[in-house]
Amino acid sequence: MKKEQIYTVDDIYALPEGERAELIDGKIYYMAPPSRVHQRISSYLHNEIYNYIKRNNGECEVYAAPFAVFLNEDDKNYVEPDISIICDSNKLNDKGCVGAPDWIVEIVSPSSKQTDYYKKLFKYRTAGVREYWVADPDRKIVTVYNFEHDTMEEYPFGEEVPAGIYEGFSVKVE
Repeated sequence: MKKEQIYTVDDIYALPEGERAELIDGKIYYMAPPSRVHQRISSYLHNEIYNYIKRNNGECEVYAAPFAVFLNEDDKNYVEPDISIICDSNKLNDKGCVGAPDWIVEIVSPSSKQTDYYKKLFKYRTAGVREYWVADPDRKIVTVYNFEHDTMEEYPFGEEVPAGIYEGFSVKVE
């Protein structure tokens, strides 16, 4: 029986210029370029979250993809969430975030559904992410996983979606 190759972060950094991929448990997942709708949602959410934090003198930092997140203390997990919110500045270095961000937002594309809804859900939860949003433009739903309270709720696009890590903050995804 052929043994499956295990990749590392070095393999990600060795990819040809412009080729993007993530690494989950030593397996490479190549990423297709995002659609215009994907980018519009990502830009809107990033701006809303960033502006809320800035208006309220928050200490968290917001990063849009591509932004490296090294989830575990190993070299076999590397992801680029669409939006990463990190509240512990000690996790940040010149390469990205070492450890779990507090809040992650992924915008689903046809090629990333399985990874975003299943693989990343498990990885983010076990790594210590506090809150995980999956915005699905096809279904027009935002699924919110609040790992601190062990809850999952769905919000249709057009409704306010409350952020669990920021009391009083909500955003309408359209």
